Amino acid sequence: MLKDLYIKLRGILSEAEIEAPELEARLLIEGVTGMNRASQIANSNSEISGEIQEKLISMAQKRAEHLPLQYILGKWNFMGFEFKVGEGVLIPRDDTEVLVGLCLDYLKASDGKTALDLCAGSGAVSVALDKLANADVTAVELSDKAYNFLLENIKGTNIKPHKGDIFECYRDFEAKSFDLIASNPPYIKTDEIETLQTEVGYEPKTALDGGADGLDFYRAIARRWTPLLKSGGAMAFELGEGQAEYVGGLMADHGYINIKTAKDLGGTDRAIIGILP
Repeated sequence: MLKDLYIKLRGILSEAEIEAPELEARLLIEGVTGMNRASQIANSNSEISGEIQEKLISMAQKRAEHLPLQYILGKWNFMGFEFKVGEGVLIPRDDTEVLVGLCLDYLKASDGKTALDLCAGSGAVSVALDKLANADVTAVELSDKAYNFLLENIKGTNIKPHKGDIFECYRDFEAKSFDLIASNPPYIKTDEIETLQTEVGYEPKTALDGGADGLDFYRAIARRWTPLLKSGGAMAFELGEGQAEYVGGLMADHGYINIKTAKDLGGTDRAIIGILP
């Protein structure tokens, strides 16, 4: 029965010291059967085929090895949109909603709708801007694996994918082409990556490693991509903890004004935006 399977999955996850075994057991079941928590409870006495049981137990065992739940499910939700994810692409996180919020506020108050998403990864930011602000989005990503996920996730949108290295491919675009440049860049210090949660170790290091001080990408983007903004355009970043002051100063040095930050639910300055006069 379903309730017995749930108890077994929860036990596997609990024994492996997964932080929220009850929730994750429910999410695994939902991912395979399509039944949400309420439906699972309502149908707790339903019989489950042996094939589905074996599949779910195998998935729970992978999770017990701390493979990210999102990779096991092969998909994850961000701002109401489902994204395909897997090995080689950064998992969309709630923190990035703070960046998207700043971008949406800017776009909704602006006549301009051309947006550029640098280090686009799965396309989470691009799709949110496309769907929620009707923006004309170009998404730039370098990694082969991440780019393939990006292509899958932008199907059915007008987002234009561009494969390139943000340290170099600014040359592929004309000056003053965009109203908004947004980025959730790698921002973890190189020597801190090995200290992160085990699950994070499965994610691509290239999407995490921001250099010795975690700030390499901010410097490169501010310096090399600012000329691509139109007058009155905006640049916005997701931030790592403790980076707001430096990045704000960096943006001011490159001519940005009206610089403001936004906090995540934990009270950390998680995103920043500035206007180019």
